[in-house]
Amino acid sequence: MKGRILIIEDEAHIAEVVQDNLRDEGYETSWAADGEDGLELLRGGSFDLVLLDVRLPGIDGFEVCRRLRARGDTTPVLFLTALRDSDSRVRGLDIGGDDYLAKPFHLAELLARIRGMLRRRAWYARLPVAPVARIGEVEVDLRAQEARRAGETTRLTEKETMILKLLLERRGETVTRDQILDTVWGYDAYPTPRTIDNFIVRLRKALEPDPETPRHLLTVRGAGYCLQTEART
Repeated sequence: MKGRILIIEDEAHIAEVVQDNLRDEGYETSWAADGEDGLELLRGGSFDLVLLDVRLPGIDGFEVCRRLRARGDTTPVLFLTALRDSDSRVRGLDIGGDDYLAKPFHLAELLARIRGMLRRRAWYARLPVAPVARIGEVEVDLRAQEARRAGETTRLTEKETMILKLLLERRGETVTRDQILDTVWGYDAYPTPRTIDNFIVRLRKALEPDPETPRHLLTVRGAGYCLQTEART
């Protein structure tokens, strides 16, 4: 079995086609026809990924994702929706979604997105044997998703931790925005790689003595970012 996938979709014929194809590919699937039932299944079981329709009866897919993240569930969410505007796309990802696929979609693309999301999830789960790193005066715990300095603890989101994990793996090297986007979200997840800049700003607040004058998480103009665990003199 490649993984357990929950489909939250009110259109039965779509859910049936998707389930049949996922099972043919070796995935185990469950189906919920509305958001409340989907949240209940997620509460009672362990899933590797959620395919979540946005337009659901009762609470919509955005609210399902918001509630899921609010209770600490980090199961990857792939939104399926007929909404094509970028505002809806960004909204879904900002509340904790991981990818976005517009209807109608090709099954081959859906399967490719699922494989990519599970591959990124597996990469993130492979934490180093000692998942605590020191960046200047800050101790970063990747497993606990925390940055600790002088007795103060800053909680990191999963996406912030994933970006930091990538930068730590490539410390001292330039990592482009596209590389961050592809590793953490996938190329099609956001309308522009510039979205990465917002996450870098938040990471600097957790890591830098003076976020306005970074000493560790450096911008490489025209290229991307570079993490220096020891400040440059």
